[in-house]
Amino acid sequence: MIRAVVVDIEGTTSSIASVKVGLFRYARARLRAYLAAHDGEPEVRGIVADARALEGTPEATRDEVASLLEAWSDADRKAPPLKTLQGLIWEEGFRQGHLQAHVYDDVAPALAEWRAGGRRLAVYSSGSVR
Repeated sequence: MIRAVVVDIEGTTSSIASVKVGLFRYARARLRAYLAAHDGEPEVRGIVADARALEGTPEATRDEVASLLEAWSDADRKAPPLKTLQGLIWEEGFRQGHLQAHVYDDVAPALAEWRAGGRRLAVYSSGSVR
């Protein structure tokens, strides 16, 4: 008996282009502005601190950290500080109506059917938890 269904995002529930071109480019273009606008927030301060620690540059300026995060984004590095920041930027973009999710037509009915059948649904992704 199947008790759970695990799906991925890119290419499974949504097109690869909607993620790589749409979401990643959106976050990359807003990375510096987001860091500056949210500089005083604990989560953003944590992202900056975590990026510094991961890179071994505890004295890096915010501008240097922004450059590092941009380089990680360009390389599609799966670094937790970058993934967290991307999620925050995407969340803001969805809330402001700048982003709209792409989901294949057959995904929502399949998820609903599996859920109605008592199956647990989960997503596996190297992307942001948000």
